[in-house]
Amino acid sequence: MAGLEWVWGPFVEFGFMRRALVACMAIALGAAPVGVLLVLRRMSLVGDAMSHAILPGAAAGFLLTGFSLMVMSLGGFLAGLAVALLAGLVTRFTDQREDASFAAFYLIALAAGVLLISSRGSSMDLMHVLFGSILAVDDASLLLVASVTTTTLLVLAVIYRPLVAECFDPGFVRAVGGGGLTWHLLFMVLVVMNLVSGFHALGTLMSVGLMMVPAVAARYWAGQVWSLMAVAMLIGMLSGIIGLLVSYHGDYATGPAIILTAGAFYIVSVLFGPRGGLQQRFFPRSHLEA
Repeated sequence: MAGLEWVWGPFVEFGFMRRALVACMAIALGAAPVGVLLVLRRMSLVGDAMSHAILPGAAAGFLLTGFSLMVMSLGGFLAGLAVALLAGLVTRFTDQREDASFAAFYLIALAAGVLLISSRGSSMDLMHVLFGSILAVDDASLLLVASVTTTTLLVLAVIYRPLVAECFDPGFVRAVGGGGLTWHLLFMVLVVMNLVSGFHALGTLMSVGLMMVPAVAARYWAGQVWSLMAVAMLIGMLSGIIGLLVSYHGDYATGPAIILTAGAFYIVSVLFGPRGGLQQRFFPRSHLEA
């Protein structure tokens, strides 16, 4: 009974813990499948770049209206799309690779956002934007996260087949006129949407954590795209629950606790995952049975 009280007590007793839990669940459900597709498309670091790219837009919204959910979200969304478009144009019309273009633009965006906030706000404002405050999530933020998650899952269900086909054989999709560029652009919109929805809860530096870390860990447990997404969702949700409890009982920063919990799942996956984990690689089952 004491164990159950330790686990469920904070969520039963405090409304802010329940809202934080719902926000983590929703972010994991929407962001984890997007993270899996980023990994499959060899764009893992693009997610990190895009999480920084939303900062100047969110900062501009903050300077105009303070901590306004809609204005900061819209600003972050437009800034993220602008960086994705600019990086794509540079890649298309020059010899530079897409990952290098994203690296350049996200560093510029990060510096611009920090400069904007620090020039008009306080250090606490900067920390809030960079690292978020999931325990301060309100009903409006929950509605935003739930709407983005629902939209993401519906859109992925519609474009799942061409998107997966482009991950594994983009040349074939282009050859048959499958609209690869359209799917890529639509997918990048989903990436930006999920980063913006996680921004208010986890901040720009942490929002990408629940998108990428569970997705990278899942590849040690599953081999098909749908199962990768399911495992990534599960890891993301468990990371949210455990991270919130560790933060509450240990009095740690909540966002980092959640991402570090996801990191612990990743380390366990690397060590013990049945699909390429270290234990399976160096101590295969057949060797142990012999």
